[in-house]
Amino acid sequence: MDTLFSNVTIVTMDEAMHVYFDAYLGVTDGKISYLAREAPKEKTKRLVPGEGMVLMPGLINCHTHLPMSVLRGYADDVELSSWLNDYIFPHEDRLDGRSAKAAALLSIAECVRFGTTSISDMYNFCDEIAEAVAESGIKANIARGATLFGEDFDFETHPACRELVALKEKWDGYDNGRIRVEASVHGEYTSDYRLWDALSEFAINEKVGMHVHLSETKAEHEQCLERNGLTPAQVLDCHHVFDTRAIAAHCVWVTPEDMRLLARRGVTAVHCPVSNLKLASGCAPVTEMVKAGMNVALGTDSSASNNNLDLFEEMKAAALMAKVTSGDPKALPVEAVLMMATVCGARAQGREAECGMLKLGMDADLVLLDFTSPHLMPCHNVMSHLVYAASGHDVVMTMVRGQVLYAAGKYPTIDLDSVVRELSGYVMPRIFEEARS
Repeated sequence: MDTLFSNVTIVTMDEAMHVYFDAYLGVTDGKISYLAREAPKEKTKRLVPGEGMVLMPGLINCHTHLPMSVLRGYADDVELSSWLNDYIFPHEDRLDGRSAKAAALLSIAECVRFGTTSISDMYNFCDEIAEAVAESGIKANIARGATLFGEDFDFETHPACRELVALKEKWDGYDNGRIRVEASVHGEYTSDYRLWDALSEFAINEKVGMHVHLSETKAEHEQCLERNGLTPAQVLDCHHVFDTRAIAAHCVWVTPEDMRLLARRGVTAVHCPVSNLKLASGCAPVTEMVKAGMNVALGTDSSASNNNLDLFEEMKAAALMAKVTSGDPKALPVEAVLMMATVCGARAQGREAECGMLKLGMDADLVLLDFTSPHLMPCHNVMSHLVYAASGHDVVMTMVRGQVLYAAGKYPTIDLDSVVRELSGYVMPRIFEEARS
């Protein structure tokens, strides 16, 4: 046995939602090899005492844009169209591959610091993002966000499509599937049917997932209705965008008809409550989507619109948002929110057989939290504390496939000092100082 967590509270998130107290979990060759209330007889190479600690499955962030960490806090308290057009897009245009990799590594360090073990990213510079993911040890589904603004289109020559093909050939399945490549229609409002048809055909033929923005704002949703007489979900469905495993980020303004359609197609809605609140986009109808039969997972969106990548914060925000919009304090209980951050996220990524729960034989994607801090005592209900009282700062260890990616302030797989030097010496001057000169 490589690692043994002893005398720890284990939140399994398995089908019966078992929680074990003063229990033991062992890791061998990257897999969970022991789970019981009694200590194993087998010797272990490393013992992690778990008194006062809680062990849970790694969190899964199903929608983010890793390189946008360099824009954190640059444009706050601004409405969405101005935020994008006046602040974000002009500086994103100054990114290059070197900048994107450094920013992605910074974001990954933040993710593992806060207990995230797998991410679904949509952006460009995907080769550099994949390099950062490969080096760090985190899991990722990487999608090259594609747009089309009226220009001539040919899948073979369109830059985003060419990058997608190359990305899949190079990275899809890397390290026994630790990296997966997905197609991405950025959104209905940033493209047209030619791109939708081409990417849908590619995703179906290549058996890869699809990642889209969907009905994030009221204006986006209503303008699509005016143009097409159909909602964004209905339009994209007509072009087979959802004929493969798909995740739809935000879904703030989806209609009941949309929800039933997306449920039939097996589409996962990715709820990003903090970003949606901060940009005043609205409150996604999560309980209605669940009742319609949809899988709903959680995402942070980018740290430019959030402004962090802490999924514990998203869990609390999701629970509170559901209660206040429904007027029902029982809406979205803690068990459901924890499922969204773990089990439902794994399902959204096509990883449900490998992670999302703590079960024998599954990957050792684990998060250890210190429950001895004042704000976590006393603990009457551990699941309640994970949603309402804990934060990413309570994480003391994050492990993916048995490899420690964060522990006690250290990042064994990321040279954070080097990343910071790269950011201060190259990235920030390139994006901001030169733009002002």
